Amino acid sequence: MSGIRYVVEGGRSLSGTITPAGNKNAALPIIAATLLTDQPVTLTNVPRIRDVETLVELIRSLGAEAEWSGRQSLRIHAREVRSVDLDAEACARIRASILLAGPLLARCGEVTLPPPGGDVIGRRRVDTHFLALQQLGAEVDSSRNYRFRASRLKGTDVFLDEPSVTGTENALMAAVHAEGTTVLRNAASEPHVQDLAEFLSALGARIEGIGTNTMTVHGASSLSGAEHAIGPDHIEVGSLIGLAAVTGSQLRIKDAGVAHLRAIRMNFERLGVRCEFDGDDVLVGAAQEMRIQSDLGGHIPKIEDQPWPAFPADLMSIAVVTATRCEGVILIFEKMFESRLFFVDKLISMGARIVLCDPHRVLVSGPSKLRAANLTSPDIRAGMALLIAAMCADGTSVIHNADQIERGYERIDERLNALGASIRREGV
Repeated sequence: MSGIRYVVEGGRSLSGTITPAGNKNAALPIIAATLLTDQPVTLTNVPRIRDVETLVELIRSLGAEAEWSGRQSLRIHAREVRSVDLDAEACARIRASILLAGPLLARCGEVTLPPPGGDVIGRRRVDTHFLALQQLGAEVDSSRNYRFRASRLKGTDVFLDEPSVTGTENALMAAVHAEGTTVLRNAASEPHVQDLAEFLSALGARIEGIGTNTMTVHGASSLSGAEHAIGPDHIEVGSLIGLAAVTGSQLRIKDAGVAHLRAIRMNFERLGVRCEFDGDDVLVGAAQEMRIQSDLGGHIPKIEDQPWPAFPADLMSIAVVTATRCEGVILIFEKMFESRLFFVDKLISMGARIVLCDPHRVLVSGPSKLRAANLTSPDIRAGMALLIAAMCADGTSVIHNADQIERGYERIDERLNALGASIRREGV
């Protein structure tokens, strides 16, 4: 197999302090949103990952200047932006290419996008984007590529047919340049949506209701430049909590953004994994109970994903692998994507006791003693879950297609090795 692979020696306990990278799912829409202003923008705490590099490549092709001024500092100046045919291969590598629709429509009046790529975790509809932009005055043609046109965007009352994160972000970016006032209802409110809204506010946009499912946007004809720091990635924080628990490690997760961790903390406690907050740090102790907490009456509990502020879908794979090491039985109910849980066959090959009930539900019975295996990462989050499994397994595992992991987790091998892990990165 070609690409990057990780050779992982399992059974090691980690210790020390680690700082989560900037939120990937905030960095991507914010980079797209820099196209809304002709003034320079400086972004800090930007995760240097494959998806970000691909989006930077795309905005450069549109005429924007984009230069890294430090490891995590990115300066973008979209003085001039032209609506050109985007590289279909680059768009197919990431889901975030769809986020260029709103800014380019607002700035240029038209945009043609090849279908976006990203993780293959089930159907990922884009209807919400189309319906929202149509309500703002855009003409949409999806017969071949995705083509949007609007001589003028006009503020209106927009009800999103589902609280889609990227759909909300596209509508928000378009509404900032629309004439008049836009009300976005049934909007997503995840931390990364909030971060985008705060960035747009820093540019001079007037947005009310940030963090709620109803946002009011007062259109502005022009926006200024700004400096903005990307917030910490709560998905990476959750991944590190799971990793610490299954490896019996004591970790301090520094500057973790604890205000966004309530549901994550609650659901890990359901697995018998407890962590403490120390200011904005998360402390995970080495001696975890690792016993699944039954529901009242002794009933089998469940962890399920739901729209924010509930448990995030991107942590379901991490919850599954953590549960394999916990005493008891739990149902993991992934509601959003019908293919996300199909990676559990790889955990089963490692010795996990898991029943795949249907595409959305697995029953996990633990604790299981995992053994090393030859694995292939199918997507970002499942890949991280397999890395966590390999790190607590007996023996040495090989994870192929680790490129997928690196799309979402910055230098994860280096950062975990600094805590005592043994991950050897091979390939190009």
